[in-house]
Amino acid sequence: MGIYIFISILVILACVLIIMVVLVQNSKGGGLAANFTSAGQSMGVRKTADFLEKSTWTLGVAIVVLCLAATASIPRGEVAKESVIKSSIERAQDPNAIPTLPTPLTEQEQQPDGSNE
Repeated sequence: MGIYIFISILVILACVLIIMVVLVQNSKGGGLAANFTSAGQSMGVRKTADFLEKSTWTLGVAIVVLCLAATASIPRGEVAKESVIKSSIERAQDPNAIPTLPTPLTEQEQQPDGSNE
C-alpha cells in the first residue's frame, strides 16, 4: 500500500506542476516569455517558450505513466472478497417462479359456523 500512496502523491505533484506551467504560458506568444525581451539574456524568448512546451509534454507523459503505475500497484487483499453484485445475484429470486397468490378457502377449511377466521 505504501508504493500506491507514493505514486499517488507523485501524480498530484505532477498535476500541480503542469497547472503552473500551463498558466505561465500564453497562447499568443506572451506569458513568461514576454518578460525576457532583453537581447542580452542567455535564455531568449524562443528558448523559454520551447522549454515551457517541452515541460508541458514531459509532465503530461509523466502523469499518464504514473497513473498506469498506480493502477498496477493498487493494493489487493489476500482474501478475495465476494463482489456485491455476485452475492445479490445469488440471493435473487427466480424470475420464472410462479407466484403463490392467496386462494379462497374451501368448504372443508371453513369453520362449521360459516365464519372465515
